[in-house]
Amino acid sequence: MTMTIEVRRLGSEIGAEVRGVDVKTLDDAGFARIYRAWLDANVLVLPDQQLEIEDFLHYSRRFGVVHPHPSKMTRHPDYPEITLLGVDKFGADGALNMAIYRRGAEGWHTDGAYDSDPFKATQLYALAVPSRGGDTLFASMYAAYEALPSRLCERLDGRFGAFTYGGRRKATALLNEEDRAWTPVFHPIVRVHPETGRKALYFDPGKIVRIEGLEEAESDAIIDELTGLMIRPDAQYRHQWRKGDVVIWDNRCSYHKAAGDYPPEEDRIHWRVSIKERTAA
Repeated sequence: MTMTIEVRRLGSEIGAEVRGVDVKTLDDAGFARIYRAWLDANVLVLPDQQLEIEDFLHYSRRFGVVHPHPSKMTRHPDYPEITLLGVDKFGADGALNMAIYRRGAEGWHTDGAYDSDPFKATQLYALAVPSRGGDTLFASMYAAYEALPSRLCERLDGRFGAFTYGGRRKATALLNEEDRAWTPVFHPIVRVHPETGRKALYFDPGKIVRIEGLEEAESDAIIDELTGLMIRPDAQYRHQWRKGDVVIWDNRCSYHKAAGDYPPEEDRIHWRVSIKERTAA
């Protein structure tokens, strides 16, 4: 049976929803349309999916190579490529583990900036959704770059940022002890998207350590300024989760953060995968 794929914009600058799709039976032509819609919208929502882990992994691999996340303690015990979000948030003493409950809610960020080969995309599948709260917010890096003052564009032109997992705050609570020493990696602050050719402000205030080639005081001042400029209010989309939602976002051109505001006694559980570019053999 032929699927009738409908694409609907969710925000003026970022976000789209696709209906009429079952990702388990999606043919190549249908996937090509979904992929194009994703590149156009940066964030793509596919509601009403009913997936087992193998289904989710198979669909995710159509976007690229699925890699285990460096946080080993939250990996699925049988499928290390899958991160379990929202699981085991209460300790043996009944205390709420804030690192798990607030994961992703510390601030706006892009996934994988600490890696020399950053994550192309992140994809989530909603297994359990709270009665209120628990949204995920997204914002466009393209819009952030396009709104930068010209003096900043000139100062940042050709410059690289040094990024680590914990950034300047050394926030590494979700890593095992042996994984906490992180060598900085370097990415252009103004990054050209490899598929769309558009320029984006590639920035993560929680992962960046410094801007190369600048004195420490100037580097810190620009990082603070960019933190205030990276989110354009008119270039956001806020996703209210429903059970069965599959949401993929492009880490090369979008920021995100969790709201971190749902009732802690309720479940908010997702499967998450981190997807990298395919490299030529």
